[in-house]
Amino acid sequence: MTRLLAPAISLGAILALSGCGGGDAPAATATPTPVATATGGTGSQTTFTYNVEPCFTQIVPNTGGRTVREIIVPDALTFDLSRPADFPNGRDLDDQTVDITVAFLFLDLTESGQSLRTFANLPLNPPSSDRAPITTFPYLAPPQGNPPLAATTGTSFNFRNDPESAYVTVDRMGMPAIAPAIIGGPMRIAYNDAPQTADLQGQFRAEQTAQLTMLMNAIGDDLVNIGLDICATRM
Repeated sequence: MTRLLAPAISLGAILALSGCGGGDAPAATATPTPVATATGGTGSQTTFTYNVEPCFTQIVPNTGGRTVREIIVPDALTFDLSRPADFPNGRDLDDQTVDITVAFLFLDLTESGQSLRTFANLPLNPPSSDRAPITTFPYLAPPQGNPPLAATTGTSFNFRNDPESAYVTVDRMGMPAIAPAIIGGPMRIAYNDAPQTADLQGQFRAEQTAQLTMLMNAIGDDLVNIGLDICATRM
């Protein structure tokens, strides 16, 4: 069944909580009036506690049967040449990575009318970047301002044969929305500094579960109320 969405409420609320995106998005033209769900005649809002484990174990489409947890652990961008290039299988520079990540963290992707593009397809994002990508490697648009630049263009690297020791991890950009969304502020520096082996050892699993649980408990019922099916189950 195709579902009608309330885009300004759904995506705006989630991105505000995740701490990602929205910086270039236009301001909302109107603020919806909150609607409280009465409980016990007090007029207070209904709250639920959710189990988010089904969100981590659901299969992500176009990934060869990989689950959400297998996609985000380790935090690395992978590319299966036998499948279409479409985030999270590889990434185009204009892929809506935050919207797609929020979709597979919060939504039940088996429900008709919902997909990885549920939020990305809403007309809330800027139509294009404020700086166009360049036409040569590394194709990224030049940075704003005058930040320090690398001494070389990267053409001296052989990405197929260079050993791991030839590279230095400076941030988690494989899955760019994971740290802001489900790694709490006090642990974010440790997460960015940690190697991928720490992910595989489960070092951040409890943190990711706790943060997603907190977010789902806060807005899960709101997502349901606007017609979305969430991946978490009510406890």
